[in-house]
Amino acid sequence: QVQLVESGGGLVQAGDSLSLSCTASGRAPWTYALGWFRQVPGKEREFVAAITRSADRTYYGRSDQGRFTISRANAPNTVTLTLQMNSLKPEDTGIYYCVGDRNYAGGPSWEPSSWGQGTQVTVSS
Repeated sequence: QVQLVESGGGLVQAGDSLSLSCTASGRAPWTYALGWFRQVPGKEREFVAAITRSADRTYYGRSDQGRFTISRANAPNTVTLTLQMNSLKPEDTGIYYCVGDRNYAGGPSWEPSSWGQGTQVTVSS
């Protein structure tokens, strides 16, 4: 199992940029596809972005509209996942969860097995 710890959330204004990070550790974290989901109270968790284990492919949710960039840096014992978010909107507000799974076929239809604790992002208008 992989352990996922997020950081970088906070309160920003509309139009600002924010970078979220996630550290993946545990048993062979580089073998996991990683990504981000967003949770808004009263709504289902929404797929935000994902990246394959080798970083050769990336996928984005409908809300991205070219504003987000996901990347990863694989190291021997840890992986650092980053989500760069630009031109933030109030509707980007939510809890962002770092997720991972060894099995990922691509696209937003994904039920990852590992979840972090989440980090709050609030975008004020």
